[in-house]
Amino acid sequence: MTIHRRAFLNTAAAGLLILSSAVGAQTTGPIKVGAVLSVTGPAAFLGEPELKTLQLYVERLNAEGGVLGRKLELVHYDDGGEAGKANNLTKRLLESDKVDLIIGGTTTGATMAMAPLVEKASVPFISLAGGVVIVEPVKKWLFKTPHTDRMAAEKVFADMKKRGLTKVGLLSETSGFGQSGRKETLAVASKYGIDIVADETYGPKDSDITAQLTKIKSAPGIQAVFVFGLGQGPAVATKNFAQLGIKLPHYQSHGVASDEYLKLSGAAAEGVRLPSPALLVAEALPANDPQKAVVSGYFKAYKERFKEEPSTFGGYAYDALMLSVDALKRAGSTDGEKVRAALEQTKGYVGVTGVFNVSASDHMGLDLSAFRMLEVKGGNWVLGN
Repeated sequence: MTIHRRAFLNTAAAGLLILSSAVGAQTTGPIKVGAVLSVTGPAAFLGEPELKTLQLYVERLNAEGGVLGRKLELVHYDDGGEAGKANNLTKRLLESDKVDLIIGGTTTGATMAMAPLVEKASVPFISLAGGVVIVEPVKKWLFKTPHTDRMAAEKVFADMKKRGLTKVGLLSETSGFGQSGRKETLAVASKYGIDIVADETYGPKDSDITAQLTKIKSAPGIQAVFVFGLGQGPAVATKNFAQLGIKLPHYQSHGVASDEYLKLSGAAAEGVRLPSPALLVAEALPANDPQKAVVSGYFKAYKERFKEEPSTFGGYAYDALMLSVDALKRAGSTDGEKVRAALEQTKGYVGVTGVFNVSASDHMGLDLSAFRMLEVKGGNWVLGN
């Protein structure tokens, strides 16, 4: 054998070894879970529990042997509540980190900035944001775990109708979530016989909303106020509501379904009603409630680990991770198309947020029964009557 031929064979063998190692790494290395969350900024009280939840359960799953015999690796970034930054960080997850799937998009704005990149890359993506625009129209690679803003409006209006409230003032945030919430609220109001007699907006960083609330308060025949936003804004509105001495029934959306809202609002939140997942009233759920075990288990694990009450936003992250794990197991692979198809075939999956029945035409899979109507009483959440 000539020296040249021997060198060629050695080089080819080395190349095959490298290729074999690369293929092996794809099937035996860690399963990479990417996450872009708003851990700081105006939506931090949503993003922080989401990140803590993902870290907690990735550790737990790895301690139990991982998924498909492989460990999970969480690769996470903070977008600070900025949609443009979420877009850039998603590029990093896809191009540099080579993640197998993505969880995140704490806000609707961030999610929609991330979506085109994920769709192009054909990577499964589960959003933690509320806007109905995320799943309508259906996007092949994009799913979500929270209820939509439309569902929140419908749940609130059904409660108002039951209580004889038909003339409503709407106060919504100018963020992606608030804009979508306003649009959906106006769209479904007539379905429930609701007349929107005032329609005001505020910015997510506004520190005073009394001017808008004063206009709402003076609207002819007004019977109730519905605030649609997330982060600190709704708490500012709640305090201003009390400062102005407004005695009207006060409703909020699921965008504030956490104990952080109670802390920020203080006594001003007394009597506020809102739609929420079951987590905030875990202990009040009857023993035969199908979500009791899952909700109570998550509540206990999170509180023991972080010494603080869990939030519904962390629950959205729990469901996103567990739905992903369930899909990976059923797919028997990290192949994007197989995992995506498995997610789309999820049926009767009991989560913290509700019971998921996903399909090709519904990439969320929840109905109104997944919402519980809550009220603030004595500074705590209770099931609404």
